[in-house]
Amino acid sequence: MSHPEVHGVVVLARNGDRAEAWQDPVSYKTGSTTSTPLGEVQSHQLGAFLRKTYLDSSSSSHIRGIATDLVDLKEVHVRVKVGGEGSSVFDSATAVLQGLFPPNEKNRMTLANETTVVAPLGGYQYIPVETVEPVNDRSLEPWTDCPAFQERVKKIHASEDFKKKNQDAQKFFHTLKDFVFGRPTTLENMYNLYDYVSSELVHNKTYAHRLPPTYIEQARGLADWRENAIFGDSQMNGLGNIASRAALSSILKALQRIAFDDDPLQFMLIETTYQPFISLFHQTQMVKRHPELKAIPDYGSALAIELRRAPPPDAREFLRFKFRNGTNSDFDTVHVFDHHEDIPLTEFIYRLENSVINSNAEWARACRASSATSWFGLSQGEDGRATGTFMDMVLGMGLFFLVMLLAWSGSKAVQRYRRRAHIRLPNEEAPIAEVVNYGSNEKSRFTHSF
Repeated sequence: MSHPEVHGVVVLARNGDRAEAWQDPVSYKTGSTTSTPLGEVQSHQLGAFLRKTYLDSSSSSHIRGIATDLVDLKEVHVRVKVGGEGSSVFDSATAVLQGLFPPNEKNRMTLANETTVVAPLGGYQYIPVETVEPVNDRSLEPWTDCPAFQERVKKIHASEDFKKKNQDAQKFFHTLKDFVFGRPTTLENMYNLYDYVSSELVHNKTYAHRLPPTYIEQARGLADWRENAIFGDSQMNGLGNIASRAALSSILKALQRIAFDDDPLQFMLIETTYQPFISLFHQTQMVKRHPELKAIPDYGSALAIELRRAPPPDAREFLRFKFRNGTNSDFDTVHVFDHHEDIPLTEFIYRLENSVINSNAEWARACRASSATSWFGLSQGEDGRATGTFMDMVLGMGLFFLVMLLAWSGSKAVQRYRRRAHIRLPNEEAPIAEVVNYGSNEKSRFTHSF
């Protein structure tokens, strides 16, 4: 009996190890941080693992027809969250791509004078990425600047379950004080406590020798409990699932593109932080059969969503979900919506489509925000019309008149400057927010609406 072929994969990956990153317990605004060599190694290992799984022709999960030695940029697309923890997430994406498409001496060209030039570092492959900034695209960081989400966090902190958990942890918090050096030892601040302890345990030899046994496990358990409460929701379209509800916009559109034979896309990487994993595990009901997923995924974790096509005469598309927690394990197959096997693509979309957040305007409505950030420093209300403060309008009008002045002047100096500064994008006649560098404009309905 023939087995379904893998036609493409969407991979949700968490960044690798980084320096401590404090985040506000209510707004979830994150301080600055940097990736570490360990984190880059973890992400590179993930890329090499994905290459072995999906690009090796001897693998049972090999993607049918995908270019393996030299990357075909029409077949691969990468989206990277560059809001909170942005630099470490971006570095992690770069390292994943280095492992996925390592240097290859075939990455060369012959010039007109018959000189052969090999790309630097033995044929390094430069793969462009789409950076996703929350200032104009909420798809990979919808939980910040969200009034309704902050209200949810405060309600959880005030709940009886939270108060009981906090009370039960008082003995641990008392003993932990000597190891967190002035940081508030409360359940509200638990993620930051765990982040500090785990970071020092890995990077600080003196600290690692002093930390008593079980402290990291207790800190991890409390942090898992809190983040699961914040980013998990029993209602599919609940605010607790906002992280995955927004990320699914990119995921579903990529899966539809992969399923469309005339679209070249076959591999999509979404590099992000831990929050969308927890929400997606709840939103798709994976946690019912896999309660161990009610936790913060380790650095370098990945969730792969494989699109598999059954052999004729069926020829339907099915999805298989595989999760890898950290870098020291293989993929484990996990199931969504109480399925005991692969789920049809059509059913998966049908179940989720009414809960997905597809635009900044939808995000603003879900967050009960008065506006959604748009271009030129103005704002976009729920009805899509521009709104904003007086200074926003002044800045916007100033930029408008500056552009008009440059266009009117028509001087050769200005024209030369514009030619140097302008980067042409695919489908440039379309609104900027809808342009996606996919190398195909035949399926505009699959472009991003953020």
